[in-house]
Amino acid sequence: MTGRPDSATITTVAELPRQFVLGVDLDGVCADYYPFMRRVVADWLGRDIDSLPTDVGWEMTEWGIEPGEFHKVHRFAVVQRKLFLEVGMIVGAGPALRRLSNLGIRIRIITHRLVIEHFHQIAVAQTVEWLDRHGIPYWDLCFMGEKGAVNADLYIEDSPYNVEALLRDHRNVIVFSHAANTHIDVPDEQRARTWAEAEPLIVARYHAWERRGGAEEMRRRASDRVAG
Repeated sequence: MTGRPDSATITTVAELPRQFVLGVDLDGVCADYYPFMRRVVADWLGRDIDSLPTDVGWEMTEWGIEPGEFHKVHRFAVVQRKLFLEVGMIVGAGPALRRLSNLGIRIRIITHRLVIEHFHQIAVAQTVEWLDRHGIPYWDLCFMGEKGAVNADLYIEDSPYNVEALLRDHRNVIVFSHAANTHIDVPDEQRARTWAEAEPLIVARYHAWERRGGAEEMRRRASDRVAG
C-alpha cells in the first residue's frame, strides 16, 4: 500500500509553469455551423437550399427566419438533426489546434451553446463527442455567453457581439471572419479568414508572450501571492 505523499514531493499550483491560454470559440470558428444550419433551415421552411444565400447575418433573417423563431429552429437542429455532433469541421481547424497544443499552448474551448433551457445535457454530450471525434485537443471546456469572464491570453472568435465585448474589455482577440463581423474594424494581424491565416497569427502572439517573460513571470507572481 502506498503511503501518503510527503509534502516535499508535492508540486503546488504556484510552482507549475503557467501556459499561454488560447480561448477558442466553436461555432463558426471550428465547427462549420452555417452550411449545416443552411440545410436545416431549408428543411424547416420547405425551401430549395439554393434559394438561401450563403452569406447571412447572425440571426439568419436572410434565410426567412422570423423574429423569435430562431430558438425553435435551433432546438430542432440540435435534437432532430444532431447539430453539435454531425456538423462538419472548418478546414484546417483540427490540425492547427493540434500543432498549437504541441507548441505548448493551452487550448480552452469557450462556447455559448447552452442558449436554450432544458436541453443542456444533449448539447454538452454532443459537443464533447464532436471534439473527441475530430481530435480537438483541449484542457478546458467552458459553456459561457460572456467570453471575457473566462480568462485567456488570446481569443479567436467570430460572433460580432463577443468580439466587440472583448475589444471593449481590452482583450487580445483574433476575429475569425464571417459576413456578420466584417463591419468590425481591426488591424490585419487581428483578423483571419481561414485557419491557415489564423495559425501564424496565434504563434506570433505566443512567441511575443514568451519574450515578455511568459510562464516564468506568471509563476513568479503566483509564488509571490502564496508567500504573501
